[in-house]
Amino acid sequence: MQATNATPKFAIKLSDLEKRYLGPQGGFLALSGINYQFEYGEMVAVTGKSGSGKSTMLNLLTGIDHPSAGSIEIQDQRINQMNERDLARWRGKTIGIVFQFFQLMPSLSIAENVMLPMDFCEVHPRRERRDIALRLLDQMGIADQADKYPSALSGGQQQRAAIARSLANDPPIICADEPTGNLDSQTGGRILEIFQNMAKLGKTVILVSHQSDIESLADRSIRLVDGKILTAQTAAVVGGQP
Repeated sequence: MQATNATPKFAIKLSDLEKRYLGPQGGFLALSGINYQFEYGEMVAVTGKSGSGKSTMLNLLTGIDHPSAGSIEIQDQRINQMNERDLARWRGKTIGIVFQFFQLMPSLSIAENVMLPMDFCEVHPRRERRDIALRLLDQMGIADQADKYPSALSGGQQQRAAIARSLANDPPIICADEPTGNLDSQTGGRILEIFQNMAKLGKTVILVSHQSDIESLADRSIRLVDGKILTAQTAAVVGGQP
């Protein structure tokens, strides 16, 4: 996707990023020397073993946590310089987050769950929010589940609902944490197709997973080892289509 005059040149730029957790004997360095740029219209896989720094990177990208050093520039904004109030509203409009365990509110219907980000950021008029939620659920193939509670849905259906919720405010960036980790291979494959289609529509999609086979489906991949980028590859290198 080509950037226009109104569109920042890159989606995300990480510069000399470092995250250290304080503790005895100097603490723990979770990320170190991270330099990377995410483009629009691509799906990037971030892989690595447990403890490699994947979750830390995701938390920094989404503004849930803050770096110890370096900078995170998203759409020309240094998010590590924002206060918590501005960061929360920015996140609601800019980043769609898909959690590993779905994190759907059990006391709300599926449609109401999808409407939550709209209610928080007030991007859409109130009278339009349910229609938008139903349209997103229809795109995910679960419009018929709109008025059910999460407990009535299968794992794959809940993940589709979580993806619909992440799209509620039409954010340019989607971050997903182990999006297929709790699904069977067939359902997981369909979920990955949804993410691929989102990237084709111009969104930046970042998938964090311990499953290295997800690399072959991404446009690019980052493999983390001990908090550092070991490899950064394109789809042609890791087995996907160039």
